[in-house]
Amino acid sequence: MKIEKKILGEYFEKILGGDKTYELRLADWDCNIGDILVLKEWSKEKNSYTGRVLEKEVTFVLKTKSIDFWPKEDVEKYGYQIISFK
Repeated sequence: MKIEKKILGEYFEKILGGDKTYELRLADWDCNIGDILVLKEWSKEKNSYTGRVLEKEVTFVLKTKSIDFWPKEDVEKYGYQIISFK
């Protein structure tokens, strides 16, 4: 399935350059391994699409409402970070 989503220019550029290999999104839509994520660059300044588009195949999906690896106090103090590597 192809899934179209807006993406801000700063993140679009990082994906285009190969530095960003993940997306963090609210899980209010269905996404599965093998789907094609169609990322359409959005300009906040112009409040419109720029016309640039990337298509990426979904290779991994983690859906969660909570991550219970760490104490709640530590999460509230530090928050989470997502780390991607090649």
